[in-house]
Amino acid sequence: MKPKITDMVAWQQAELLMQPAYLRIVDNLRKQLEQSAWKGTYEEVQSPFPGYLLRLQHKDQEFTISLWDLCFQVCFLEYQPTHSELESQDVQIDTSLIDETGDVDWEKLEAKTQRIIEEIFTNLPAS
Repeated sequence: MKPKITDMVAWQQAELLMQPAYLRIVDNLRKQLEQSAWKGTYEEVQSPFPGYLLRLQHKDQEFTISLWDLCFQVCFLEYQPTHSELESQDVQIDTSLIDETGDVDWEKLEAKTQRIIEEIFTNLPAS
């Protein structure tokens, strides 16, 4: 699913948040994988836009997670990923991740990213 941003201010806020969120996601995934029985491998994809999938494997189970979907969950309010590449979803920037000076609020970004990544690993089947 593609997020749909309809105004220029929101577009600029998304540009501000996306790269820092992506970096925090990758780092938090690494930390979780170090403590987990699950093995993670990254696969580069080109569709619906260039990015990476994380394949989580443990015994005979496998789950695939789009890093972009994780990034969208961090940056937008109530973003719900679907499997349709053709659908778009109106989104709202999570402005709580931007401080009063208009910069990234790194503590809030880190806290939200950690929460989302921890939920993923908590909801994986027990080994």
